[in-house]
Amino acid sequence: QVQLVESGGGLVQAGASLRLSCAASGRTFSAYAMGWFRQAPGKEREFVAAISPTQINTRYADSVKGRFTISRDNAKNTVYLQMNSLKPEDTAVYNCAARRYPGVNITPQAYDYWGQGTQVTVSS
Repeated sequence: QVQLVESGGGLVQAGASLRLSCAASGRTFSAYAMGWFRQAPGKEREFVAAISPTQINTRYADSVKGRFTISRDNAKNTVYLQMNSLKPEDTAVYNCAARRYPGVNITPQAYDYWGQGTQVTVSS
């Protein structure tokens, strides 16, 4: 079992930056692919970014490519999402997720464990 706890969300103005963190419990974190997803009110959950266990492979949604960066520190059991040049349309609850396989995946159904989420609100 893996437990995930996100932090780092908040209210910022457009153009600002935030760094989200996701701390994982368990000894197998370094074997899991990790992902970030988000869900805005009235919308479906959407993929944001994913990273393989050794950081060799990453994937990003087109809407965040060039602005967001996913990374991980396996020694700290933590995955990060650096978000720059934030836009109002980035407003959502951001969840991290863990996948019991090393391949990155953009579909929520491929992930086995989820955190509770952290709210990101970007004002115009």
